[in-house]
Amino acid sequence: MKVLAAMSGGVDSAVAAARAVDAGHEVVGVHLALSRMPGTLRTGSRGCCTVEDAMDARRVADRLGIPFYVWDFSERFADAVVQDFVDEYAAGRTPNPCLRCNEKIKFEALLDRAIGLGFDRVVTGHYARVERTERGAELHRAADWAKDQSYVLGVLTAAQLEHCWFPLAETPTKAEVRAEAAERGFLLAQKPDSHDICFIPDGDTRGFLADRLGAEPGEIVDRDGRVVGSHEGVHGYTVGQRRGMSLGVPSPDGRPRFVLEVKPQSRQLVVGPKEALAVVRVAGTRISHAGAPHPQLADGLDVEVQIRAHADPVPAFARMVGDELVIDPAEPLSGVATGQSAVLYDGTRVLGQVTIDRTVAADAAGHLAEAGAA
Repeated sequence: MKVLAAMSGGVDSAVAAARAVDAGHEVVGVHLALSRMPGTLRTGSRGCCTVEDAMDARRVADRLGIPFYVWDFSERFADAVVQDFVDEYAAGRTPNPCLRCNEKIKFEALLDRAIGLGFDRVVTGHYARVERTERGAELHRAADWAKDQSYVLGVLTAAQLEHCWFPLAETPTKAEVRAEAAERGFLLAQKPDSHDICFIPDGDTRGFLADRLGAEPGEIVDRDGRVVGSHEGVHGYTVGQRRGMSLGVPSPDGRPRFVLEVKPQSRQLVVGPKEALAVVRVAGTRISHAGAPHPQLADGLDVEVQIRAHADPVPAFARMVGDELVIDPAEPLSGVATGQSAVLYDGTRVLGQVTIDRTVAADAAGHLAEAGAA
């Protein structure tokens, strides 16, 4: 089998590529250049796609004795991931750039080019599992739930999954991956994992957005409409946020306030108590199925829903209402923002995901109030 190994310069993708070689396949390594102005060195565990990362990937490829190339996807990454990130925040939503990168870059642009060049599979270091059944390819959680990355792969389609291979799927722990890398003589065996947003290596998301969107001052209002503070741009905030707000009026009960809603059109932030973050329904129309669509989803199905990469899944009931997927969790979710992805599971299997367009929260009086239409 002809395999293209996507090599980020990290330990996971290095071991994944090595296992593909061990399995006897014809393997070619490729590093994706995603930044138009890549840094030379990483700063600890922040950032990726630096010159250092590319060189680390090349050293592993040389040790494995496989061809190695660097593909420049920086322009597509800037448009499909970075600009999408900025646009979503400007619209009052909270996107997941890692999920978008998997959708638009690693498993669309990369996979399309790989198939065009005659490769049978694309190998990555993701912790997830592909099962090939009579119904077609299915996406499942990895053996190591602490490292499971099926959430950010929930956007993959059945056709894409047919060409995916995740060799780390059954590895019990990350420690074993590092130990294997050390045994193979990879110098990056103890290299820190990257985290946060790769194109904001200093971690200052608010500053990054302010540079691109500028200052748009507005009011911070309590749920009753009272003005309690001001801000320099709603793009600097997300639902559930507590810190970083300039509040000149204390809450009557002395408890902290949280962002309940972001309204870009009126440039308002709505704040309130923590319990007001409880969400009893999420819904959206931008739906993708990770494999064949579940036949019962149209009428309603008991599932588990996960709304963040490292959140615990929650039992829920999901159903199609027209062209909208509506999900009612068995217990309220907290701090859900439009723009997030709700990924559905049936046991370990990923059924698919929906980008959240609206939420329904139960207020203190038990009445329903909708958010997401601002």
